[in-house]
Amino acid sequence: MSWRTALTDTRPLRSSRAFRELWAASLLTGLAGQVAGVAALAQVWDLTASPIWTGAIGLANGVPMLVLGAVGGSLADRFDRRVVVALSSVAQAVAALALTAQAALGNASPLVVLALLAMQSSAVALGSPARRTLPARLLPRDQVAAGLALQNLGFQASMLLGPALGGLLVALALPAAFGAQAALVPVGLVAALRLPPLPPEREPGTRVAPGGWSLPWRLPVLRGALLTDLLTTTLSFPIAIFPMLNELRFDGDPRTLGLFLSAMALGGLVAGAASGTVTRLPRPGVVQLAAAGVWAVALVGLGLAETAWLALAALVVAGAADTVGVVTRGGLVQLVTPDPLRGRVSAVDHIIGVAGPEVGNMRGGVLAAALGAPAALVLGGLSAAAALAVVGLTHPSLRSHRHEDAEIVPSA
Repeated sequence: MSWRTALTDTRPLRSSRAFRELWAASLLTGLAGQVAGVAALAQVWDLTASPIWTGAIGLANGVPMLVLGAVGGSLADRFDRRVVVALSSVAQAVAALALTAQAALGNASPLVVLALLAMQSSAVALGSPARRTLPARLLPRDQVAAGLALQNLGFQASMLLGPALGGLLVALALPAAFGAQAALVPVGLVAALRLPPLPPEREPGTRVAPGGWSLPWRLPVLRGALLTDLLTTTLSFPIAIFPMLNELRFDGDPRTLGLFLSAMALGGLVAGAASGTVTRLPRPGVVQLAAAGVWAVALVGLGLAETAWLALAALVVAGAADTVGVVTRGGLVQLVTPDPLRGRVSAVDHIIGVAGPEVGNMRGGVLAAALGAPAALVLGGLSAAAALAVVGLTHPSLRSHRHEDAEIVPSA
């Protein structure tokens, strides 16, 4: 394989105007979301100085995903997905404005922040399943995995720049950090409105195809892919522990709090820049399992690191592994699933991909409060590694699945 084919496959940006505009809007709104995420972490930490409260941010974001993600999946398989995404963007903009207002008014209650974050997460939960189906509709089949890799690359770029920018804006003025999100979310709305009509692919007058909710569990390759992500994130996700690590290693400076997330994003960007290799590998399940194992080992290294630079290096490795895992799982899920079921299966994927880390954040915050940040990180990484071994051994179809197997899946 030449170095050209190993680099990011940019064909989706050239072949589809709609995908190109959606990708650019996602990059900007993702950047704003990362800035606002740092602002929420910093505000809750300043108000409480408790890792349990920062872990509760995970519940505020994760519970709506669990409760409303299924509703979003049903909406995506019933209605025009362009309309669902647009309405979700409107609700996210309202929540962003409310977060900006509470910061400007000097709110002193962490519960207010958590409630508004839950409101915003609810809007995301209702729109994300529809949004996740878009690359498979806007791109040729052989470019879908490359499109997902590009989306992830944009997300990693926002993670690299957003937390550092968020730290600077929080140090300047907390409302400015939340305000950045309020200003940029409407860009996503404009991109959604410019999409072509995207109703689910089914015969006119037919009802919603059955089997969307059960497919991930009765198809072992999907079940294994989703369990790999769920167990990895719930057992080892570390972000709620970052403020405590920041106190230990960076003297609590808000400008350096973002460095932990930025280090992960740097690794993600490096992996994304070489995503041409990942998207062309024939066995995505094996790649996902291997990437999750590297993530777990890297977090153990983070917990054992005695210097800040070693800790940041471990996070770079973790970020690269996370990107590889996300890209391979996303391509597998979208290509295996028939379009009439794709909204509901995407909802399951999104619930696991977003709510899993948030629940993991709560777990990490509680463990850090009880055992300290290093011990919580080591225990989480070891637990995740053990769970991955079980998934790999009990799901041989995940290990053997190849890209050319994607179409031999029943639609009900």
